[in-house]
Amino acid sequence: MRIVITGGFGFLGRQVARALLDARTFRGTPIERLVLADRFVPDASPEAADPIVDVVRGDLTDSLDELFAKPVDVIVHLASAVSAECEADFDLGMSANVDTTRALLEAARAQSAAGGPTALVVFSSSVAVYGSDQALPLPPVVSESTLPTPRSSYGIQKFVCEQLVSEYTRRGYVDGRVTRLMTVSVRPGKPNAAASGFLSGIVREPLAGLPAICPVDPGLRVALASPRRTVEGILRVAQAERGTGPGRLEGNLPVNLPALTVTVAEMLATLRREAGDAVADLVTIAPDPAVESLVGSWPAAFDNTRAAALGLAPDPDFAAVVRDYVADHADAIAPGTSAGPGDGAPRR
Repeated sequence: MRIVITGGFGFLGRQVARALLDARTFRGTPIERLVLADRFVPDASPEAADPIVDVVRGDLTDSLDELFAKPVDVIVHLASAVSAECEADFDLGMSANVDTTRALLEAARAQSAAGGPTALVVFSSSVAVYGSDQALPLPPVVSESTLPTPRSSYGIQKFVCEQLVSEYTRRGYVDGRVTRLMTVSVRPGKPNAAASGFLSGIVREPLAGLPAICPVDPGLRVALASPRRTVEGILRVAQAERGTGPGRLEGNLPVNLPALTVTVAEMLATLRREAGDAVADLVTIAPDPAVESLVGSWPAAFDNTRAAALGLAPDPDFAAVVRDYVADHADAIAPGTSAGPGDGAPRR
């Protein structure tokens, strides 16, 4: 079993890699090689040091020959330009998201045509594929049967890629699965260029003793998932057998990963309860119309039935999300912060 993770040294890539390295198997088959492919490779990481890990550095389209020099059984495709980048630079988004995904699917198709394995391809899509069109407003609760009408370049690009994965699967070139990720909060590390990045920053930065800006009206409702639940969802969809019944992946529709619906005000109130006034007061409300327009176009409430059939559930509440972040990233919490511990063991 040889597994490739694109964006392997991004935040989610490392989390997925860590989970696979801990398990050492995929669908009960031992993982012989785990390949982490990324443009940026850190000088040192515990994942890269593992004896079954290979590292491929460079742009994905330039690395495909190296990635497919040996048979690839599974691809977890996480590499992507993020929302604000794509809105600011149309050509970057089309190249990094659409063109790269098409090239990856073509490489997998060529492998199968040459008598190699039919690769299982897991594509990470986004809640941004949904948007409210004047002629077709979003329903109060969204499901996989809701027609995507993206209102951003990023959402359009993700939806195009979803259709490519579906078509390559219909033709038998790959076994494609699409997971639509909610906004992941709380992400550790430095801020990124995602329009939704503030949904981590308004918690992460204050817990580190740093100021943070909230660029939206606190009444905005959003759909979130913690890193733990997001990684669990990606791997559950990846490993599910096809068919009907509990735990099986029925049909070829995407899977909307489970969403916790909260308002930004509820997030800030939770931070205040969990960490105290001094921490919460580090957040300043300064609405940015561009961010509000983009993030506000995404739906906030989801029917989680399809994900629930795979045994997946949303985070119970935002307090649990904050506590998990504190437990998993204790070294990023400012001394004296009174945030409570998470309910699970810290993750590596």
